[in-house]
Amino acid sequence: MSNKPYKDFEPKWITDPPVKDSYRSIMKWGDPAAYKRPKEGLYKLVKQKFNLTDDDFKEMVDVGNEVVDIHAPTRLSAEQVEELKGILGEDNVAVDELTRAKVCYGKTMVDIMRLRKGIIENLPDVVVYPSTTEDVEKLVAFSKKHRIYLYVYAGGSSVTRGTECMCSPNMILDLRKNFNKVLAFNEINQTITVQPGISGPQLEKILNNAPENFGAKHRLTCGHFPQSFEYSCVGGWVVTRGSGQNSTYYGCAADLVLSQEYVTPVGRIRTDSAPRKATGPNIDQIMMGSEGTYGILTQVTLKVFKKSAKHRKFSYMFPTWEDGMAAMREVMQGEFGYPSVFRLSDAEETDMMMHMYGIAESPLNTLLAAKGFKPNQRCLLLGFADGEDGLQRNIVKNVKKIAHKYNAMSLTGYVTSAWEHGRFSDPYLRDTIQDYGIIIDTLECAVNWDNMAQVHLDVRKAVKAWPNAMCTTHISHSYPQGANLYFIFVIKTTDLEAFKKYHYTILDAITKSGAALSHHHGIGKLFAPFLEESIGTAQYNVYKALKHYFDPDGLLNAGGTLALDGTLTEDGVFGGKKDGEGDSFKDALAHNDLD
Repeated sequence: MSNKPYKDFEPKWITDPPVKDSYRSIMKWGDPAAYKRPKEGLYKLVKQKFNLTDDDFKEMVDVGNEVVDIHAPTRLSAEQVEELKGILGEDNVAVDELTRAKVCYGKTMVDIMRLRKGIIENLPDVVVYPSTTEDVEKLVAFSKKHRIYLYVYAGGSSVTRGTECMCSPNMILDLRKNFNKVLAFNEINQTITVQPGISGPQLEKILNNAPENFGAKHRLTCGHFPQSFEYSCVGGWVVTRGSGQNSTYYGCAADLVLSQEYVTPVGRIRTDSAPRKATGPNIDQIMMGSEGTYGILTQVTLKVFKKSAKHRKFSYMFPTWEDGMAAMREVMQGEFGYPSVFRLSDAEETDMMMHMYGIAESPLNTLLAAKGFKPNQRCLLLGFADGEDGLQRNIVKNVKKIAHKYNAMSLTGYVTSAWEHGRFSDPYLRDTIQDYGIIIDTLECAVNWDNMAQVHLDVRKAVKAWPNAMCTTHISHSYPQGANLYFIFVIKTTDLEAFKKYHYTILDAITKSGAALSHHHGIGKLFAPFLEESIGTAQYNVYKALKHYFDPDGLLNAGGTLALDGTLTEDGVFGGKKDGEGDSFKDALAHNDLD
């Protein structure tokens, strides 16, 4: 990945792959050989915001290129490891430290900061690679027999500490190696059934080539494209109720799922694929979002769609955030069809995007200023339409009409093309700039239209409490009744404990603002302390009752996931005593001391 040369000083960015088997090789996003450096305009903006000079970008910090060197023998007995090999085969059981370290964390900023500092804690005791539902049933039986805690890992893109092995002894199921098959395709129903370890690109390639793979009449798509698309798996989408960037048209994971199969400690559950039913509470919806605490997802049937031959792009600049929000709401309530991507950036994000995509240095910026669209006020809306050609035309026509009603200026599809080109690669930029102590992290929440402006103000206030913090926000994943507010915050620090406390205050602000705690990232262990307050005790007790039914011994994804076990300490992390027998989470951490 390259950009045009800087005119002035350019820091020395890391463009080489990480040192083999280093902490950085585990921490780094995506392709080891890929990188993304900031454009010169963005680099200068960061310097300005944080009162930095070029001298501050001459020495890197916490790069993490040291080779992983830990000694932490598995806490399973030799007999237990042999039993696992008898179940799965010797090649599908790993106890060496490096393999275990590679599935230790997700991509939470707390994870990345720990790896940059060479900190590995809560190391899994053994990594196992199942191939079939029957394998998973045997592993659950093994877990119950020996009281071995059981965790699941797939794409590893969790930003909520969703898969971290907090209690021990334990094993972690890595689904990527063997558990990634297509089990069925039904062209008549327009569905595909897959194992949860299949990645986004694997699934999309199979569907795009449906005529060649299945003799289908049409090329197809799942329509689910999270920013982590290239490195996330279907299972993670489902169990966290994830959402993709095209969800305004295609729907979120919870809309795409028709049926599921789970292996639980009390037996196998498989739902039917009827498109609608009135047979009591929807078990599919109960299991989605349970994040491995009720059972292990072993297969899922998803809706699929005809792949659009092309999509029609649009982008507009609005005078203010209020104008843009009003226009978005009118589009979503217009009943003429929904755009596929539909995204409005607030003033601070708009100014940053102008630098990221090279617009700030282009003639377009001069034209915008001449037309009265002022920095720190103007807001960028971009999107495109998918589906049948006539539907696309109607959507784009109505978006244009409403945008002009709110005094927006058309930027054609140019800006959308620039965003689309980088929408999966932007996480590489986070790695690059953090080498100089600049952190880029995100939080998001679901909001109704009538309190969106207030939530925006409240959460930005919490973010801005950090000195010189940048806070950009966009509206995405829109609905007639509301949308997702997605906050990106940029701060300068390498202090892990200070960052944890700061992150806690932002989550607290989201909860107190009246927004839903998470729109599509799930809850994991990181957001869990706020879950009961967010949804209410009566509803939360239903979650606990379900946990006690499905997993009475508390063996699945234990240690604070969804706050189903453990208590909250004063600094906002789980550290209390589990329900029933077993070590406290602090004790579990202490047992993971590494030589």
